[in-house]
Amino acid sequence: MDLVIRDARVIDGTGGASYRADVGVHEGRITEIRREGEGEGPRLTGARTVDAQGLALAPGFIDMHAHSDLALLRDPDHSAKAAQGVTLEVIGQDGLSYAPVDDRTLAQVRQAITGWNGDGSDIDFDWRTVGEYLDRLDRQGTAVNAAYLIPQGTVRMYAVGWDDRPATAAEVERMKQLVAEGMEQGAVGMSSGLTYTPGMYADDSELTELCKVVAQFNGYYCPHHRSYGAGALQAYEEMVNLTRTANCPLHLAHATMNFGVNKGKAPDLLALLDSALAGGADITLDTYPYTPGCTTLVAMLPSWASEGGPDAILARLQDDETAEKIRHHMEVIGADGCHGVPIEWDKIEISGVSDPGLASCVGKTIAESAVQRGEAPWITARRLLVNDKLGSTILQHVGHEENVQAIMRHPVHTGGSDGILQGFKPHPRAYGTFPQYLGRYVRELGVLTLEDCVAHLTGRPAARLRLPDRGLVREGYRADLVLFDPETVAAGSTFDAPRTLPTGIPHVLIDGKFVMRDGRRTDILAGRSVRRAP
Repeated sequence: MDLVIRDARVIDGTGGASYRADVGVHEGRITEIRREGEGEGPRLTGARTVDAQGLALAPGFIDMHAHSDLALLRDPDHSAKAAQGVTLEVIGQDGLSYAPVDDRTLAQVRQAITGWNGDGSDIDFDWRTVGEYLDRLDRQGTAVNAAYLIPQGTVRMYAVGWDDRPATAAEVERMKQLVAEGMEQGAVGMSSGLTYTPGMYADDSELTELCKVVAQFNGYYCPHHRSYGAGALQAYEEMVNLTRTANCPLHLAHATMNFGVNKGKAPDLLALLDSALAGGADITLDTYPYTPGCTTLVAMLPSWASEGGPDAILARLQDDETAEKIRHHMEVIGADGCHGVPIEWDKIEISGVSDPGLASCVGKTIAESAVQRGEAPWITARRLLVNDKLGSTILQHVGHEENVQAIMRHPVHTGGSDGILQGFKPHPRAYGTFPQYLGRYVRELGVLTLEDCVAHLTGRPAARLRLPDRGLVREGYRADLVLFDPETVAAGSTFDAPRTLPTGIPHVLIDGKFVMRDGRRTDILAGRSVRRAP
């Protein structure tokens, strides 16, 4: 064999009890698992041997919600995810990404999500289709594997533009064609960002038609739905009903109950999901193990202020009368971009800016910066939006720990970082989600058992992605593996030092190759695109 891992505590991803075993790997696959005390004869031997000394051996972790669309091309090291034990990321999230596009759409989406991924000035955008983007990942090689969701907002941008109106019949057919082409080229499903423009301009009938196409290819729909604040339960119910009408599997993105109106209301969400599951619905969800959220500052605006795209937004912000209307919607009414809740400027912390000259804002709330400047918070926010050309990212401190814990216990739960890697002070979930689950929520708080938690991070997401040979430690499966110490694994990243790597995860393998060895990133690029099986 190429590699033998000896004396490991195997946590196989099923949720079942762990066991001691030697595990043999050859040509990128697990070829033999010999349990302790099982059989007689010589031990497994290989060209290389790693003595696990009782470390836990698990399938590589699957990040069901990642924003590494350009980072995979920009940063071959990608220790942010590799050091966590992540071996597969699902990108193309929240309805906005870089394929399928034409030249106009590409320019617009690059500007719209600069806060998530940078402006892309360091990237050669030599693709336009989903297949060409996945080919680029394969040709270049990446630190970890990647699966892709077709971004519905980008598709609408391509076929309809930035108009807040129902799509025509011809435009719906064009969008269905784009979704079908993306699925044929290997996408695993479709995402939406229904508090982000222009995807949020789609009504349920339009979304249902697109979901029907996704279902024809055995994909799933992954919506960032219309509200995580006021009306959150209704927004969840809307997605459940929509996908049942379309007969399309549903995966709820970063599923949580945020803002003061939803404190303690996770049981209401779980009751809704349990009822749908009992009725035969196919539903999963992902969460990150933190309370604050993270997005762009421009996403907080009311949807009408974003019609027409980034240039139109900037023009409205620079018009005093229109800017006052925007302020009133955000501070008094509760903009749909802020989930129907009046914005609380003391809970909006700037985490990153595109213009380094604005770095003094990072780490402060809008309210704090406003006090320093002796002005109203909206004036500060408006100036920042204009001067940073909509590129600012934020942390939104609106979550509830009891909701986070209740949702992660649910049997259809999976793990997702929602990690934005841009900015001077990104959310620590980008570097810490998976060790945070294992260290804080398993070892320290006992919210999940170790075996159950590993299943949430491996076997269950692999089943949602319909991957026949990933997500379990099983003979014949790909050797995407992580060795970690259950007694010491912990997230190093904090809100003050968000790019600190975790501890207690010495080895990570993809296709049997060490991408992390003895806690250090190797130079191996073993990652490739993981495409929907025909």
